[in-house]
Amino acid sequence: MRAAPQEDLANLKITDARAGDALSVAGAADDFSDLDFTVDRRDQYEAGTKRWVELSGTRRDRLVYLEVHDEDTVDVLGNFDGRRITLDELGLTEDDLAEIDKRQNPADFLDFESKFWLYRLSREMGVFSAGTDSGRGFYGWQFQEQDGKRYLSIRKFEGEPFTASIWISVEPTDITVFRGA
Repeated sequence: MRAAPQEDLANLKITDARAGDALSVAGAADDFSDLDFTVDRRDQYEAGTKRWVELSGTRRDRLVYLEVHDEDTVDVLGNFDGRRITLDELGLTEDDLAEIDKRQNPADFLDFESKFWLYRLSREMGVFSAGTDSGRGFYGWQFQEQDGKRYLSIRKFEGEPFTASIWISVEPTDITVFRGA
């Protein structure tokens, strides 16, 4: 019987990360230093045939997140500021979002913080946490900053208020993974 190949701990990629691992994101902290945290959750997301992983942990009493898409290429988005934005702050109503969803028009946009955010998608999504048999569904909208690397994500879980947050593109090579115990 052949032994399973040994994991190359010196060259772990973000797609290898799991709960208990320590992550270091180069230059992602408020002061542009490295942002370090230990992954406390690894949730699986899905929307139609697309699947991705969200890694979360705490850094200086603030929840931080990495969204990892591993399809043809690896794309990573980070949410590091802990900010939760309301629909009022965005100048939107539930009816506005319903209309945007109905149109599915990439020419739609919103003006927030003196930036234009272009509509990218809206759809029903699901999240599945490790150790649970069933997931939770929610509806999500995503906008991309015009000429920018930031994304505005709006989520609505049943029985909860709308929440929005800003995510930024992160180069996968800027993330170092250290295997936890």
